[in-house]
Amino acid sequence: MTEPEPGLGQNRIRTLAVLSVPAVLIGVVSALILFALDELSRQLQDLLWDVLPHAAGIDPDGGWWIFGMLTATGLAVGLMVRYLPGHAGPDSAAAELGGSALPLKVVPSLAAVAVLGLAGGVSLGPENPIIAINTAVLTALLARFFRRVPARLVLGLTMAGTVGALFGTPVAAALLFTGMAGAMAGPGALFDKLFLPLVSAGAGAAVMTTLGGTMLPASIPEAGSPGGWDVLAAMAIAPLAAAFGLAGVLAFRWAHRQFRRLRSPVLFTTLGGALLGLLGVLGGPLTLFKGAEESEELLHGQGESFSTLAVLAAVKLAALVVAAAAGFRGGRIFPAVFVGVAFGLAAGALLPDIRADAAVSAAVLGVVLAIARDGWLALFIAVVITGDVTVSAMLCLAILPAWLVVTHAPHMVAEDDGGARPA
Repeated sequence: MTEPEPGLGQNRIRTLAVLSVPAVLIGVVSALILFALDELSRQLQDLLWDVLPHAAGIDPDGGWWIFGMLTATGLAVGLMVRYLPGHAGPDSAAAELGGSALPLKVVPSLAAVAVLGLAGGVSLGPENPIIAINTAVLTALLARFFRRVPARLVLGLTMAGTVGALFGTPVAAALLFTGMAGAMAGPGALFDKLFLPLVSAGAGAAVMTTLGGTMLPASIPEAGSPGGWDVLAAMAIAPLAAAFGLAGVLAFRWAHRQFRRLRSPVLFTTLGGALLGLLGVLGGPLTLFKGAEESEELLHGQGESFSTLAVLAAVKLAALVVAAAAGFRGGRIFPAVFVGVAFGLAAGALLPDIRADAAVSAAVLGVVLAIARDGWLALFIAVVITGDVTVSAMLCLAILPAWLVVTHAPHMVAEDDGGARPA
């Protein structure tokens, strides 16, 4: 006999209605914290990459500034991880999205390290730190004002609210939670189990849209409905892009072990920052930062050559590997999207008769699938990047061979959390 879900009594309708109140609160607070962290990082980025170099008469896109800024960012992050209370929490390299709630004392150092990494040009997104921060804050908040809400439910709703805010729509959270909800024991339809996550995600998305819109603004210019050759090309590009992403996953696991041999986070994050600086010099400003705005710039660019696009894809993947392995706190989805965009445009340069949105969406699907290992999330992002729902049928076919490529491959998660505490 199965046990009922935590927090759901016999009167499911009344319980869901009552729990909708804290679910809305969780979504709203998740979005507000995300917006504050993102806005703070933007202001700091403007200071570091615009105000300071121009005041000093230096080109911010020049190699010396890129190398120096990323090296300095690595040193600063390492010092924070080593000496600040809480040590910026567990290493993002050793954790999937979500997880148990961190103590509140960890939040200031984790927020400081995440903001500095985003502003300093590190090739990681905000998703891992912001979910951890929101979970810590909201677990403490609801334990004080909504004591009867189970802690496990708070964790799930916080993740849903944050994902909804990140992408500006509750659909991403619904897809992400479908697999989880389907595996839950207990009575009730699947949508009953998705109800509260959708409430939280919808509230988070509504607040974030009101404040500033989605954090994934990239979209491909419309090109009509895909044809037969587009579908075949997508079914070839997606598994190739997935294999390309898996090369980064394997390199990440090796690089993480090598960085941890230095023992001290001050040493391995400084070295990581220097390597990111060299990669930034090689790839240029487009390969810096989390990759959302850069993806949009690349999609609406002047039509770079195959060799240029291939270099951008390889450099960004290498930067993602180094940033994730070297102790920086951040997520991998946004830079993975940039890698997929560059890979897809490169494939389109080789196959000019194939529609750009077919090539790019299939490549984004493959890379995100390899990096995040979530088919629903990869499908969602691949559709969003096109801005055209008519590609969904094509992508549902393209994900099948891509899934065969990644299904038994290792995940992009380190075997230990070597950067969680100073040596």
